[in-house]
Amino acid sequence: MPNTKRTITAEDLYNFELLSPPRISPDGKHVVYAQQRVDAKTEKKYSNLWITPTNGSGARPFTIGDQNDSQPRWSPDGKTIAFISNRGDEKQPQIYLIPFEGGEARALTELKGEIGALEWSPDGTQFVIQFRAKDAEVLERDGDEQKKKLGIVARHYERVFYKFDGYGFLPHERWHIWTVDASSGVANQLTAGPIFDELQPAWSPDGKSIAFISNRNPDPDLARGDTSLFVIPAAGGLERQIETTSQALLPSFSPDGKLIAYIGQRDYTQWWQNNDLWVAPVDGSMPPRNLTTKFDATVDTASINDLNFGHNPQAPAWSPDGNTLFFQVSKDGSNLLMSANVSNGELRTVLGEKGFVGGFDFDHAGETLAYFFGTMSDPGQIFVHPVGGQGSTQITRANPWLQEVNLGSMEEVWFKGRDGNDIQGWILKPPAFDASQTYPSILEIHGGPLAMYAEFFMHEFYYLAAQGYVVYFSNPRGGQGYGETHAKAIWQDWGNADYADLMSWTDYVAAQPYIDTNRMGVTGGSYGGYMSLWIIGHTQRFQAAVPQRVVSNFVSMWGSSDLNWIFQQVLDNKPPWEDLEKYWKHSPMAYIGNAKTPTLLIHSENDHRCPIEQGEQAFVALKTLGVDAEMVRFPEEPHGLSRIGRTDRRIARLNHIARWMGKYLKYP
Repeated sequence: MPNTKRTITAEDLYNFELLSPPRISPDGKHVVYAQQRVDAKTEKKYSNLWITPTNGSGARPFTIGDQNDSQPRWSPDGKTIAFISNRGDEKQPQIYLIPFEGGEARALTELKGEIGALEWSPDGTQFVIQFRAKDAEVLERDGDEQKKKLGIVARHYERVFYKFDGYGFLPHERWHIWTVDASSGVANQLTAGPIFDELQPAWSPDGKSIAFISNRNPDPDLARGDTSLFVIPAAGGLERQIETTSQALLPSFSPDGKLIAYIGQRDYTQWWQNNDLWVAPVDGSMPPRNLTTKFDATVDTASINDLNFGHNPQAPAWSPDGNTLFFQVSKDGSNLLMSANVSNGELRTVLGEKGFVGGFDFDHAGETLAYFFGTMSDPGQIFVHPVGGQGSTQITRANPWLQEVNLGSMEEVWFKGRDGNDIQGWILKPPAFDASQTYPSILEIHGGPLAMYAEFFMHEFYYLAAQGYVVYFSNPRGGQGYGETHAKAIWQDWGNADYADLMSWTDYVAAQPYIDTNRMGVTGGSYGGYMSLWIIGHTQRFQAAVPQRVVSNFVSMWGSSDLNWIFQQVLDNKPPWEDLEKYWKHSPMAYIGNAKTPTLLIHSENDHRCPIEQGEQAFVALKTLGVDAEMVRFPEEPHGLSRIGRTDRRIARLNHIARWMGKYLKYP
């Protein structure tokens, strides 16, 4: 019987509804989460809160309206949900409270600035927040209509890191830790200062202390990533530093308040190192202990995905008895949930299916686990799992329309690289695939490079497969998820082992009987854009290329990216004037003169990670070389256009990729 399902389209980006990390009620009976949608008319993204019982009886909207409701948090007694919303002022979110049993949401705060983290105190009387106040000059301009109309006169910076991709130019105010009274909304600032940011606050179980991380180097921008752990009285007072490794992130107090778990690398300057799980005594009586030192996998959510709504790494979670820690791990193309015995370091896999475990949360008794889980065929649902029991129950049914779509067939492959190394890849065959025919193909290369493709839905891949291409992608050396040796293989040597692995992968796919080796294309973004440019300067085996948001010239990128000077760490940790030869040796522009492959360059004009001059250099070079080349520029968009950009621009980007590949890879 023929398959009557339709294929996926670029315009289906308007249809996806994405789920945030879930929060389970203290009694374990309900889960709250945010669900994001796109308004095709205005091109705006909105999110509302949804509630679903953990018995699987069905999800329902809890808030409605064209606004952004996010970060829902249950009160300790389960009677109230706090969340952040811009419903009162599109440009100024506030903390809102809404009764779980029904009633209107009310604004608790009247803050002027940005609210980051939000958590109830253990007794439910207050919140701790990560807050960045508006700059004085911005407040002055907002209060004067003429000045507001004229806009910014000049930007003046003394710090090295003054911009951030997806945000723009940074304010002068820093992130600090505040508490907010849960009844009156009165806010109290606990930390202050013009140089240091205080981030990721966490309550002690008795509510008397708050842990946070901060980089306290004299100039934090010159020791980027060197974060330490601090504890401060919740009522205010002097902070105290806790002994940690060179990096501490995402702190979490043990139930008895004697230990703090955190995640961090042994040396923050060595990007290839795994993130490990550590515990440190609050009283400083012993050095921190690494619970994952013998486990060669990173405590992280390193998966690349183009439909992700807020599923970043989260703090490790303690069992109620304090004997066990739960944490996320990126390993072998999946994101898992694992546990560690705090005493002996014994590790166990809690959720180990192929896929992506995103945000997770436990009820008060530690008996029920709610978590987000996405797969190759589903961009993500909420599940519940009995702790210590078997099996999980899916309690959401977002994006049911995908059941009517033929995505094609996915095949997982393990193959050998040039040096006998094991590499994982996937081959996506188009819908209505016929093994007796030959097909054009597209090699996709991930960004990072310290990331990985995973068992997680990628709309772009399915869209290209629907155009009749075999789409193949892998995790060459240099990425995360396969141990430190794999990740370190290209450290200070981009373009060597990674290029060899990608060519080995291409050889493997080209040998398949259904591949037409005269119709092969390559594309990738960021580091994947770097490798796409590198490839066309080193081989002519591809008939079309679409490098996106590229790194093309390490020399000119030094200091111009929002990551600033620290890009030198991926070379030899010297500035270009001390080792110009190495900067140029590892730049695709050094080899662009060899390029003959028809190339479409895609770049965003507000890309602060890989500034657009990186794409401009490559485009101009190809044109002067007589190579068929085009450039597509997206105004106002950041580096992450393919994931978070305006939907009509994301669609245009996909259509341009398909157009260019079709021009060279499809027969008339």
